[in-house]
Amino acid sequence: QVQFAESGGGLVQPGGSLRLSCTTSGIDFDGYSMGWYRQAPGKQREWVAIITNRSHIKRYTNSVKGRFTISRDNAKQTVYLQMNSLKPEDTGVYYCNVLGAITPPVALIDNWGQGTQVTVSS
Repeated sequence: QVQFAESGGGLVQPGGSLRLSCTTSGIDFDGYSMGWYRQAPGKQREWVAIITNRSHIKRYTNSVKGRFTISRDNAKQTVYLQMNSLKPEDTGVYYCNVLGAITPPVALIDNWGQGTQVTVSS
Protein backbone atom coordinates (compact mmCIF):
# COMPACT_ATOMS: atom_id res chain seq x y z
CA GLN A 1 0.00 0.00 0.00
CA VAL A 2 1.33 3.39 -1.00
CA GLN A 3 1.65 5.86 1.85
CA PHE A 4 2.59 9.53 1.96
CA ALA A 5 3.98 11.41 4.94
CA GLU A 6 3.95 15.16 4.42
CA SER A 7 5.66 17.53 6.85
CA GLY A 8 7.17 20.97 7.18
CA GLY A 9 4.10 23.16 7.21
CA GLY A 10 3.38 25.88 9.72
CA LEU A 11 2.38 29.48 10.30
CA VAL A 12 4.50 32.03 8.48
CA GLN A 13 4.25 35.73 7.78
CA PRO A 14 3.79 37.02 4.23
CA GLY A 15 7.14 37.04 2.47
CA GLY A 16 8.41 34.15 4.55
CA SER A 17 9.62 30.71 3.52
CA LEU A 18 8.87 27.08 4.27
CA ARG A 19 10.26 23.80 3.02
CA LEU A 20 7.84 20.91 2.75
CA SER A 21 8.84 17.26 2.62
CA CYS A 22 6.91 14.20 1.55
CA THR A 23 8.30 10.74 2.16
CA THR A 24 6.67 7.98 0.14
CA SER A 25 6.58 4.24 0.80
CA GLY A 26 5.09 1.21 -0.90
CA ILE A 27 6.03 2.16 -4.44
CA ASP A 28 9.02 2.12 -6.74
CA PHE A 29 9.63 5.81 -6.06
CA ASP A 30 12.27 6.50 -8.70
CA GLY A 31 10.04 5.07 -11.39
CA TYR A 32 7.38 7.76 -11.06
CA SER A 33 6.82 11.45 -11.45
CA MET A 34 5.65 13.18 -8.28
CA GLY A 35 3.44 16.15 -7.65
CA TRP A 36 2.56 18.61 -4.92
CA TYR A 37 -1.04 19.65 -4.55
CA ARG A 38 -2.81 22.04 -2.22
CA GLN A 39 -6.33 22.60 -1.03
CA ALA A 40 -7.35 26.02 0.20
CA PRO A 41 -10.35 26.41 2.51
CA GLY A 42 -13.56 26.03 0.54
CA LYS A 43 -11.77 25.20 -2.69
CA GLN A 44 -10.95 22.10 -4.68
CA ARG A 45 -7.53 20.55 -4.49
CA GLU A 46 -5.21 21.87 -7.22
CA TRP A 47 -1.81 20.85 -8.45
CA VAL A 48 1.07 23.14 -7.54
CA ALA A 49 4.26 21.55 -8.90
CA ILE A 50 5.40 18.39 -10.62
CA ILE A 51 8.74 16.68 -11.12
CA THR A 52 9.60 13.73 -13.32
CA ASN A 53 11.37 10.67 -11.93
CA ARG A 54 14.90 11.83 -12.87
CA SER A 55 14.12 15.50 -12.20
CA HIS A 56 14.50 16.35 -15.89
CA ILE A 57 11.16 18.15 -16.04
CA LYS A 58 9.74 20.49 -13.41
CA ARG A 59 6.53 22.42 -13.86
CA TYR A 60 4.64 24.89 -11.70
CA THR A 61 1.20 26.31 -11.68
CA ASN A 62 1.29 29.96 -12.75
CA SER A 63 0.58 31.42 -9.32
CA VAL A 64 3.76 29.95 -7.78
CA LYS A 65 6.24 30.28 -10.64
CA GLY A 66 9.43 31.99 -9.53
CA ARG A 67 8.61 31.47 -5.85
CA PHE A 68 8.37 27.69 -5.35
CA THR A 69 10.94 25.03 -6.24
CA ILE A 70 10.26 21.30 -6.37
CA SER A 71 13.02 18.75 -5.92
CA ARG A 72 13.41 15.10 -5.00
CA ASP A 73 15.86 12.67 -3.45
CA ASN A 74 15.21 9.22 -4.87
CA ALA A 75 17.49 7.53 -2.36
CA LYS A 76 15.31 8.92 0.45
CA GLN A 77 12.05 8.44 -1.47
CA THR A 78 11.26 12.03 -0.66
CA VAL A 79 9.99 14.97 -2.65
CA TYR A 80 10.44 18.55 -1.44
CA LEU A 81 8.77 21.87 -2.04
CA GLN A 82 10.75 24.99 -1.20
CA MET A 83 8.32 27.88 -0.87
CA ASN A 84 9.63 31.43 -0.82
CA SER A 85 7.92 34.83 -0.85
CA LEU A 86 4.81 33.26 0.57
CA LYS A 87 1.49 35.02 0.15
CA PRO A 88 -1.77 34.67 2.09
CA GLU A 89 -3.30 32.99 -0.97
CA ASP A 90 -0.78 30.16 -0.55
CA THR A 91 -2.61 29.11 2.60
CA GLY A 92 -3.94 25.58 2.50
CA VAL A 93 -3.22 21.94 3.15
CA TYR A 94 -0.40 20.64 0.98
CA TYR A 95 -0.27 17.05 -0.25
CA CYS A 96 1.98 14.98 -2.45
CA ASN A 97 1.04 12.15 -4.75
CA VAL A 98 2.45 9.87 -7.37
CA LEU A 99 1.55 10.98 -10.89
CA GLY A 100 0.11 8.77 -13.57
CA ALA A 101 0.53 11.56 -16.13
CA ILE A 102 2.11 15.01 -16.18
CA THR A 103 0.20 16.76 -18.98
CA PRO A 104 -2.03 17.52 -17.27
CA PRO A 105 -0.90 16.24 -13.89
CA VAL A 106 -3.03 13.28 -12.79
CA ALA A 107 -2.69 11.88 -9.30
CA LEU A 108 -2.37 8.10 -9.33
CA ILE A 109 -3.14 7.14 -5.75
CA ASP A 110 -6.65 7.64 -4.33
CA ASN A 111 -5.48 7.25 -0.74
CA TRP A 112 -4.03 10.69 -0.02
CA GLY A 113 -1.90 11.40 3.02
CA GLN A 114 -2.95 13.73 5.82
CA GLY A 115 -1.15 16.63 4.25
CA THR A 116 0.63 19.47 5.99
CA GLN A 117 -1.04 22.77 6.84
CA VAL A 118 0.50 25.98 5.55
CA THR A 119 -0.88 29.23 6.89
CA VAL A 120 0.41 32.55 5.62
CA SER A 121 -0.79 35.38 7.80
CA SER A 122 0.47 38.44 9.61
